[in-house]
Amino acid sequence: MTSSAQLPPSAGAPADDPAARRAGAPAPYRTKTPGPPPAPGAPAAVRGRAAVLTAALAAALLAAVVLAAGIGAYDISPGDVLSSTAHRLRLGGGDLGRVGESVLWNVRLPRVVLAVLVGASLGCAGALMQGVFGNPLAEPGVIGISSGAAVGAVGAIALGADVLGNWTVSAFAFLSGLATVLLVYALSRSGGRTEVVTLILTGIAVNAFAGALIGLFVFFADNAQVTQITFWQLGSLSQATWPKVLAVLPCAAVGLAVAPLYARKLDLLALGERPARHLGVDVERLRIALVLVVALLTAAAVAVAGVITFVGLVVPHLLRMAAGPGHRFLVPGSALGGALVLVVADLAARTVADPAELPLGVLTALVGSPFFFWLLRRTRRRQGGWA
Repeated sequence: MTSSAQLPPSAGAPADDPAARRAGAPAPYRTKTPGPPPAPGAPAAVRGRAAVLTAALAAALLAAVVLAAGIGAYDISPGDVLSSTAHRLRLGGGDLGRVGESVLWNVRLPRVVLAVLVGASLGCAGALMQGVFGNPLAEPGVIGISSGAAVGAVGAIALGADVLGNWTVSAFAFLSGLATVLLVYALSRSGGRTEVVTLILTGIAVNAFAGALIGLFVFFADNAQVTQITFWQLGSLSQATWPKVLAVLPCAAVGLAVAPLYARKLDLLALGERPARHLGVDVERLRIALVLVVALLTAAAVAVAGVITFVGLVVPHLLRMAAGPGHRFLVPGSALGGALVLVVADLAARTVADPAELPLGVLTALVGSPFFFWLLRRTRRRQGGWA
């Protein structure tokens, strides 16, 4: 917003304004005149486009969930999926029989629901990271959260830890991811402030160190443990169960509920740190809060699904290209888009090479890497080089 002290003389009150002269104000700064009005209908058009995209994403996600729940070695029609769901909710419908009910509710739906939660968490975390760093090339792994969580999980597998039974690997991954992001933040903080460049460079160093630790664990692991570690690092939802869904649900729900509350502050931060501070944003507190939200979302997702890359990079950028940079749409839209992408990717992973199953992380990387390369060249071309 342009203040009256920034207006040229021609934009203020006339120099002979009696009231202003009696108040002793200099002629050019006596009254504030609003600037030129915005283009008619522009904000309404943006809001309308965002609303249409949100509705389209929600409808596409619902359709993808129904299809993914029915497609597989034991096919279930979309009508039967909806009928069984209605029957479970006591809204009518009908039972599919012992085999159909078991396949749908014990195998397919836990996997599909977990894909929704993990995809939404990664997509939302990517949007927050790009907003905090002011860079469309940022994604959750850039500050070491994914690699830190991987160290915890790989260490639990290699050391044969069984403190929490079936929850041991997931718990170690989650705690290690949170500890890593706190370490990165502490190392990059200086003089009561944290610079984005320092945070990113510290994250790169921590990623390298985490990779070395994972290599050591793999070196000392036996063949069975190496197989489990490799499968986990490639990312997969094949071990999905309702308990795993319940494990990630609280973290995802808290993170996804809190993230939209920071949308307005992220929009102000996009103007730059100094303008954001002048407009009342505590930039340092905002950055701490959002980094913790990103850590919560990413560590929970990695803990149950392994390392799945590029969802947090691709989805927010595509939505930004479609509906602009406003975070009031971008944050929840990225959650919906991430959930849609991961449900479709998981469906492809388990059906493309049937009866074998492609690792989900490999599939997202195969699609995301070319997109990242295109995005890198596009950004460089628009800026006329990096120098």
